[in-house]
Formats: sequence, C-alpha cells, structure tokens
Amino acid sequence: MRLNYNGLQDRAAWEAAGVALPKHDWKAMCAETEQNPVWVHFGAGNIFRIFIAGLQQRLLNKGAAKAGIIAVETFDAEVVEKIYVPHDSMTLAVSLKADGSIDKEVVASIAKGIVAAQPEGLEELRGIFRKESLQMLSFTITEKGYALRDMKDELTAMAAADIEAGPAAPKHAMGVVASLLLERYKAGAFPIAVVSMDNCSHNGEKLRAGVTEIAREWQKKGFVPAEYVAWLEDEAQVSFPWSMIDKITPRPAEVVQQQLTALGIEDMAPIITARHTYIAPFVNAEAPQYLVIEDRFPNGRPALEQAGVYMTDRDTVNMTERMKVTTCLNPLHTALAVYGCLLGYEKICDEMKDEQLVKLIERIGYVEGLPVVTDPGILSPKAFIDEVVGQRLPNPFMPDTPQRIACDTSQKVPIRFGETIKSYMTDPDRDPATLKAIPLALAGWLRYLLGVDDEGNEMPVSPDPMAPQLQQALAGVKLGEPDSANGKLDGILSNPNLFGVSLMDAGLDGIVTGYFKELIAGPGAVRATLKKYLD
Repeated sequence: MRLNYNGLQDRAAWEAAGVALPKHDWKAMCAETEQNPVWVHFGAGNIFRIFIAGLQQRLLNKGAAKAGIIAVETFDAEVVEKIYVPHDSMTLAVSLKADGSIDKEVVASIAKGIVAAQPEGLEELRGIFRKESLQMLSFTITEKGYALRDMKDELTAMAAADIEAGPAAPKHAMGVVASLLLERYKAGAFPIAVVSMDNCSHNGEKLRAGVTEIAREWQKKGFVPAEYVAWLEDEAQVSFPWSMIDKITPRPAEVVQQQLTALGIEDMAPIITARHTYIAPFVNAEAPQYLVIEDRFPNGRPALEQAGVYMTDRDTVNMTERMKVTTCLNPLHTALAVYGCLLGYEKICDEMKDEQLVKLIERIGYVEGLPVVTDPGILSPKAFIDEVVGQRLPNPFMPDTPQRIACDTSQKVPIRFGETIKSYMTDPDRDPATLKAIPLALAGWLRYLLGVDDEGNEMPVSPDPMAPQLQQALAGVKLGEPDSANGKLDGILSNPNLFGVSLMDAGLDGIVTGYFKELIAGPGAVRATLKKYLD
C-alpha cells in the first residue's frame, strides 16, 4: 500500500489495516481549491498536517467544505519536495493512546504544497492571493518565525534585507506575507483573516506587528503606497485573530514506522532534511487537542466549530492561551526539556518517573502559576493541568524527547515564564522573590547552555537562534568552578527581550545566579540541587 491517490484506490487493503480513509472526493477537492481557494497555511510541518489539516478533513468528510488547504513552506523546501509531492500532499495521521493502541487515518485535505522561497512558488501564491474567495491565511511557523529583531533589538540580516529590497522577492516569512497582502490589496483590497496558530502569547498581535513593520518600512522607502498600509492596519479589512493551540506532536518515531511497515504500508521512513527538519509521510501525536480562535473573519470562514474548534472572543482566547502557555503545559515542558537533557533522559515520559522533576513541574504549575491564571470559562485550568501531569506527559507511547522540546528555548522563555513573573510584579499581594521553581527552571536553562551534562560529559545543545550569543556571554564559566560565573549573568538576566522582563527589576537575578552557581558546582550538582530544593 502506498500513501497517494492511486494507492488509496485499494480501499479494502487500507481498511483491513485499520486505517480510516477520506470520505470526500480528493480530485474534486483539489479542483475546487484551484478555482476558489479559501485557506492558505504557512508552516507545512507536523502539527499542521495532523491537527489543522485534520480539522478541514472533518469538514470535507461531512460536506461542510468543498475546498482544501494550500500549504506553504517558507523554511525548508525538502518538506514539500520529499514528503508532500510523492504522497499527493496526504498524511498518515497516527494518534498515540496511553493504553498503547493507535488510531490511524489518511488526512487528504491539503490540495498542494508550495515553497515560497522559490520564484515560481511565490508567483503561484500571488495568483492565489488575488482571488476574492480566499478567507484566511494561518500559521504554524513557531515563535521565531515572527521575529524581525535579535536579542539586541536589532533587525536580523534577513529582515533588514527584505526591507531594503522591497516586496519583489522577500525571504523572511513576514516579508512574504506583506508582499502577498500587497498583491491582494492591488487586486481589489479583498478582506482576509491572518491567523497565527502558534504557541505564543498574543500570537495574533505578534504576527500583526511583524507584517505591519515590514509594510511601514516599505512605505518609507517608496515601495508601497500609504493606502496599502492603511488597509493592512484596518482590522475590518485585514484581521489578525488571536488563538490558542495545544497538541503535543513529537518527531516521527521509528517504532511507529515499524508498525506501519508491518501492516504493509510502504515508504514510511522518516527523513532529516539538510535544515534539520525531522519529518515523515506519517505524523505521530497524542490524541488530546485544543484550538481556540478569536472569531474575527472579515471575508467569512470555514465552519471550524463543526470540527471541534472553540470560536470565541479575544478575552477568552487570551485567558485560555495564558492558562496553557504560561502555566498549565508549556513552562512544564520547557523545565522538563532542559533538565531532562542535563540528566541524560531521552523521553519526556521517562522524566515523569523522576521524583524531583515531577515536583519541579508541579510547583511551577500548581503552586506558582495557577494563582495568577484567570479561568477562561471554556476550559478549567486545574482540570487542564491535571490532564497534562497525570495523563499526557507520562504517556509511555508518546515518543517525545527533551531534546526536541529544548529547541528554540530562548524564543519561549519570555512567554512561558516571563508572563507569570510579570503577574507577580504587578500584583501588590505577591512578591516575585517568593518564586522558587520558575527561577530554578531558568537557572537550569542557562546551565544547559554550557553544553555539559550532569556527569561532566559534552552534551549537544538543541538548535536555538540565540544560543551562539548566549554561549558567548557564558564563555569562561566552568563546571566545578562556581565563581567563574561571577559577572557573567548580569547582562543576560537584565535583558527584558530574553525574559519578557528584567530579572533584576523583578528581584530574581540573585536567586537565579545562586541556583546557577549550585548547578555548576561539579558533576552531580544538577541532581544535588534539585534534591536540595524539591525534596
């Protein structure tokens, strides 16, 4: 059995293997999408393929939609060339349950994949954006995809180049979006919703800020008219809804590939691209998933509520996102990631058998986070964190790794920990100095950046755009020499871009520094420090 349109014609074989198949006409969906595109998505990776595309599949299956999604890759062309094209943009979605069973479904709601960095891809997208039928542009490109500036608040080289060159051939995702929206403006100024579905606080605002900054700079240089910028900034014409998304989607697991191959499904082997993307024709993920979206779509939208999406107002999205990203899941994940790497763990589920690590995340979530989280009403914060700690993270059949979660930590820290620290700073009844587990997590991250594990062995540090700068700042800090950290952390801990707030202003710099010195006291110091503060 092969995962493509022709391969699916032998429906009996797929169904005998326990794979659910699309109920809609794939060719008709592709033709409708070509003529009347409705939805374009930036970020053609795993969470999109199993979750977002899965939502549209539900609508197609029940006749609530006719068009599919056009997937756009701005970072890694190999994803489209080696995964999308050979499989007709279909995905084998594998849901991993805590009892060891798996659900399997072919998701066939993606009409095609396009590489925006290729001239022919960008030109094709321009044609799509001229279509009045287009209702939404969504994103799962991670927090770093929106960033125009570095740790020093200076434009990155790519963003600066896009601003200087204008909208003809942008490379940064925000420049590509600004260019495509310019095309839509020139074609008739048709309304559209531009929707971030990434795991970051106020994601719609971050997306809006990145796109509009590029557009305003182009206006200053005479590339675009003021009327375009005014249209772009009019949310009655171009809206930037906020959202909250939650579904743990690890890298493709070899054990899952072996199970699929044993069922007779061919060509399921994962690949690692030249840009270090881990991807396969299948996507494995946990079953629980949540998506909450602010319902502001000026040109209409798919009936997402029929696929299980919470469509609501901005305040509810903000509270739900804050609950999840700053308290109930994401900060727990990051704390487990950095300490898991230091302690030699290779699976998140195995870390959940570690007494000190469980106490660490329980304190971050229940003790330090929950008191400053507002209940959004549609989901209970306490019930959410109970599910995370009690069921989701310990799931032994979720092959997620601390090494994957540790990627891009610098982009996550301001939201996952900084927002809670801010809440303590602005609440007259709370003192940031009472925080214990959050500063311990931050100190653990800085210890992790040394690239040496708790046994004193060299340890790879996961990709992170700020890692080189931070490691340079920590140069000279040595395991076994706590005093080598003297003066090394000041510039880091006082940087509000890095933590969302100056830890000096919060009164936490001394606490984090103290923990850090204990963590570098020598081999075994990480474990000893965790025991000291969490037993």
